[in-house]
Amino acid sequence: MQGKIARAVAVLVAGSVLALAGAGVASAGGKGTSSTEAAGQQVLQLRDQITKAAYGSDVSGTERSLDQLSPLLGDLAAGQKYTIQSENQQQAATANGQSTEASRILADPSQAAAARQLPPVPSLPDLPPPLNIVSNLLKNLLTLVTSLLSGLLGSASVPALPVPALPVPTPTLPSV
Repeated sequence: MQGKIARAVAVLVAGSVLALAGAGVASAGGKGTSSTEAAGQQVLQLRDQITKAAYGSDVSGTERSLDQLSPLLGDLAAGQKYTIQSENQQQAATANGQSTEASRILADPSQAAAARQLPPVPSLPDLPPPLNIVSNLLKNLLTLVTSLLSGLLGSASVPALPVPALPVPTPTLPSV
């Protein structure tokens, strides 16, 4: 009889531990499951690819990277494939919309006039032509994706954007 009670208590304790562990992963502030961390690493890689391509004036490379990023952001926003907080899901959904809009404008630059106007990101330099038509859109996307990465990987794991340094203005001497 005591053996049956001990087994029942052990099953209850084990079930409670598993339930608490699952809830802890679902509500974790920094890191989630290994598949979520792998998705975070992939988002990081694509963020860096977009940054390097965009600041290198590589339109087709930027489009390719955006096309790879959008489905991943869609999966993160849906919250079915990856376990992330609802705030991060919302960031992924917003970033996915901006990524899709940037891709659409790059595919048809005549739509640039109809693009939503986003505020400038003063910490990032403007993109060179011809990508300057989506400069604020891409800079906001990069900032939003970096914030999303902090939620997926933990803020200590997210390296800075690989943005070229701002040119240092050279002082001009007055003519004599």
